[in-house]
Amino acid sequence: MRLIFAGTPSIAVPTLEALLASDHDVVAVVTQPDAKGRRGSTLHPSPVKAAALDHGLQVLTPDKASDPSFIETIRRLNADAAAVVAYGQILKPALLDAVAHGWVNLHFSLLPAWRGAAPVQRAIMAGDDMTGASTFVIEEGLDTGPVLGTMTERVRPTDTAGDLLERLATAAAPLMVQSLTALGAGSVTPVPQALDGVSYAHKLTREDAYVAWARPAHVVDRQVRGCTPAPGAWTTLPDGTVAKLGAVSMVADAVGTVPGQLAYRDGDVLVGTGSSPVALSWIAPAGKKPMDAAAWWRGARLTDGAMVGEA
Repeated sequence: MRLIFAGTPSIAVPTLEALLASDHDVVAVVTQPDAKGRRGSTLHPSPVKAAALDHGLQVLTPDKASDPSFIETIRRLNADAAAVVAYGQILKPALLDAVAHGWVNLHFSLLPAWRGAAPVQRAIMAGDDMTGASTFVIEEGLDTGPVLGTMTERVRPTDTAGDLLERLATAAAPLMVQSLTALGAGSVTPVPQALDGVSYAHKLTREDAYVAWARPAHVVDRQVRGCTPAPGAWTTLPDGTVAKLGAVSMVADAVGTVPGQLAYRDGDVLVGTGSSPVALSWIAPAGKKPMDAAAWWRGARLTDGAMVGEA
């Protein structure tokens, strides 16, 4: 089939590469406009744009995917279908109708669970032990379209959102190829999503990433992993400044169980939670690079009993 590919971040690149290696013909790539870097005004192409240009593909970067001129451009491409992975814009009905077999989205959850912007992050924070990916035909609702195919992936005990997203991005790429092949051959019938089991994965905010030390240790662990690498778990330090935190590990003994209370034991920096303490891996005080938690403790010259987070 003649395909359009729409995606923006690095997790979309494996699917683009898989489609290019298949019998399908990718005739154009749609991605977000070049973005400014954190420092200065230099514009940077999205990872998908960079990959597409490496392959000599036509790249379209509309400010708004609802722009009539862009929709007409898509229509003139005479594509049979469009593949979408984390594009980042809402696709309106006029655009959805501009290709023959519609727009097929690869979503990183087992729909109807975790519809929305942050399915992997929310699955980890909720303590799910199984997740996966689904391909579905996009319609007007939020991730509500009929499903073409699914694949499953176990959530490992130490997975961060970044770890799991990277693994899913690679493992689920063939699913998109298979789904589009079957759609083009007429050998698959899109299946409406179940009415029960629906959950929503709202985009994570900075407030979601503020560590609530009064929660049980296993919930703190899930929160930190789900917010890593973005937006980044954080807490306030004894001096009132803020710091980002790396993954934590649970500690068997019950030293320092007051939520937010610090203790230093056998080379580990411990923080009390609502149950047993957790050990910090790394910490990045505001304006500084991440450092080993023990090195931070020594440099900060703290003593047992100092508090992080809200008093």
